[in-house]
Amino acid sequence: MNIGFWDWVIIAAYFLLTLGIGLWASRGSRNNAHSFFLAGGKMPWWLLGVSMVATTFSTDTPNLVAGLVREKGVAGNWVWWSFLLTGMLTVFMYARLWKRSGVMTDISFYELRYGGPAAAFLRGFRAVYLGLVFNVLVMGAVSLAAVKLGSILLGWPGWLTLLLAGGVTLVYSGLGGLKAVIWTDFMQFILAMVGSVSACIYLVNLDSVGGMQAMLSNPLVSSKMNFLPDFSDANSWVPLLFVPLAVQWWSSYYPGAEPGGGGYIVQRMLSAKNEKHALGATLLFNVAHYALRPWPWILVAFASLVVFPDLTSLQQAFPNLAAHQIRHDMAYPAMLSLLPAGLLGLVAASLLAAYMSTMSTQLNLGASYLVNDVWLRFVNPESTDSQQLTVGRWVTFGSLVLGSVLGLVLTDAGQAFELLLLLGSGTGGLFLLRWFWWRISARTELIAMLSSLLVAIYFTFIHDSLSLYPLESYEKLMLGTLITTCVWLGSCFILPPEDEAVLKNFVQKVKPGGPGWKSEWTASEAQGNLFLYQFLAATLAILSVYGMLLATGTILYGQLPAAALLSVFSILSGWACFRMAKRAKLWQ
Repeated sequence: MNIGFWDWVIIAAYFLLTLGIGLWASRGSRNNAHSFFLAGGKMPWWLLGVSMVATTFSTDTPNLVAGLVREKGVAGNWVWWSFLLTGMLTVFMYARLWKRSGVMTDISFYELRYGGPAAAFLRGFRAVYLGLVFNVLVMGAVSLAAVKLGSILLGWPGWLTLLLAGGVTLVYSGLGGLKAVIWTDFMQFILAMVGSVSACIYLVNLDSVGGMQAMLSNPLVSSKMNFLPDFSDANSWVPLLFVPLAVQWWSSYYPGAEPGGGGYIVQRMLSAKNEKHALGATLLFNVAHYALRPWPWILVAFASLVVFPDLTSLQQAFPNLAAHQIRHDMAYPAMLSLLPAGLLGLVAASLLAAYMSTMSTQLNLGASYLVNDVWLRFVNPESTDSQQLTVGRWVTFGSLVLGSVLGLVLTDAGQAFELLLLLGSGTGGLFLLRWFWWRISARTELIAMLSSLLVAIYFTFIHDSLSLYPLESYEKLMLGTLITTCVWLGSCFILPPEDEAVLKNFVQKVKPGGPGWKSEWTASEAQGNLFLYQFLAATLAILSVYGMLLATGTILYGQLPAAALLSVFSILSGWACFRMAKRAKLWQ
């Protein structure tokens, strides 16, 4: 460990700067519930897009990427790269619809799309499920990464890291609400990217690594460099590529990549100035998150294979860490411990920033659900702004405590990632289709959620204990998706649809288009053609971003002819996407 005086100065300065920006941004939001949860609905696309990227860049993200690369190679990243598909569908097909809906939260959507007691129950149940249970699980995974960061880089016990970083986060998010979260996200993202790129450059050029060329020629690294898995081995390409691209992206409800949009992505869209800003923010997020950001983490993971080739070497390097914490995802913070004084403080501050940006968003989002969709809807509909904010701040505090405690219990970033995928498996198709198909009802959603929850409980806690046929995690995901999807699809044809007046009101307000609505409900404009153009624009955008992602990798690998071809492919796909978006009238 090389941490010294100036490292502590940088870390302390970061805490003070974050607190100052958060308190400055909180002006005008402290006594208004709409400003507290939606920043007044006046945020520009560039600020919201950066905020989305910052939130998705949590402290556990580089740890997760490092673990994937070390265990499965670069191709292992398709497990999250696949979420670009639902991300771009959200940009071109759902962003404007969400903003047009005028709801306060994505949970409030339920009583716009559905009606009656079932819709009300669904709204309340979903608010508690996502705002408390699911939200705490996400914060637990993020807190686990912060615990490992503090232990390895700063020599702090886990509780101290969470107390200091969580305490500052609680102050500005509890006082300023979403506006303070968004502005601190902007600063935190800049710091996080500067830290990750600086660390990458330094670590790749360590004497023990030997620079880029020597690192890439190392047998331990060269075997992990392929963008695609080994197609001669079904145990490789099926879980790494087929399942993510064929099943996972549309079937699983995962934070930041919810099919059709959800969570903090929708919260940012609802806080945008207008529909164009909502679309632009989501587009910026998907380009930056998938095409621009992963490579510094991947290169550090490569370097870690040279310095710490296995778990035994990690254990020997950090003998004071508990044995249950020694996992491949620990390689990233382990590499950061090799940074020199000054740079170590900058990178530590940048990773604390990543933790705080994610936690602040989850805290505000969870509070918005429990206040707007539980307290205000069911407990005290006449409560004042002051009362709503008081409840929201208490919820924020309680959620932070629960998430931090869970972070001290979890052992591996991959644990939480797989559990989150399994919890939502099979429900994603419903979230995509509910905007475009009249037969989906509130009862359908309730059945889908209950089915998914029971399947997740069975595969996580029961199946293996019964000594039945052993299943890999991807097999559990596929089976869970199949079971849940069959159950909710069947219920669509067995259960009655929503009242026609509710459906007609939804269609005329949101104007979703598509073939799944009765013609007499839709607006007079040719919605069918616009629906097709939007889908084609999303497809072209996906191809463009994947081209950009792989072009960056081939440049770093020194494969310039392939980089040139991929760059041209990306540019042409992007140009065609822009033209198709104009035909879909998305820029109007």
